[in-house]
Amino acid sequence: MTSLFGRLAVLAAISFATTMANAQESTNRVATMTDWNVFTEEEPKECWGVSKPKETVNTRDGQPVSVRRGDILLFVTFRPGKPGEISFTGGYPFAGGSTVEVAIDGQPYQLFTDGEWAWPGSAEDDAALLAALKGGTTAVMTARSGKGTQTVDTFSLRGFTAAMEDAGTRCQ
Repeated sequence: MTSLFGRLAVLAAISFATTMANAQESTNRVATMTDWNVFTEEEPKECWGVSKPKETVNTRDGQPVSVRRGDILLFVTFRPGKPGEISFTGGYPFAGGSTVEVAIDGQPYQLFTDGEWAWPGSAEDDAALLAALKGGTTAVMTARSGKGTQTVDTFSLRGFTAAMEDAGTRCQ
């Protein structure tokens, strides 16, 4: 018999995967704030801010390498009555059991991985990282792929606060 926690975890994972798939495919951009875009969906009601990195560096064994990656995106998703939830996709499956190290103007944070997605471990971690992003100028995401490639993706935070305020307001 499956525990209630197990069933809730599966439902959350399905909801998260569906949200992220929709986020990548949406054409409902409603605003652009410098380096960040805001999108909305009505069914279900969701709003998010998203950006692509300004710089990407891929290395293996300390040497630069050329690799093929899918979309590299940093998201903050809002739903009515809920705080913003941060997620990151590196465009490849992360190494099993690995984490993504996030540095906001040098201050370290950590995201947990599952497949091609990473996110903070708790609502408190989401809130702390969201506050840091609002006060920062760059976010540097360092991760390792399942093939052993280390990736470093640098995101500009210009327009981040305005985009998050807009997305959050649209989803109240």
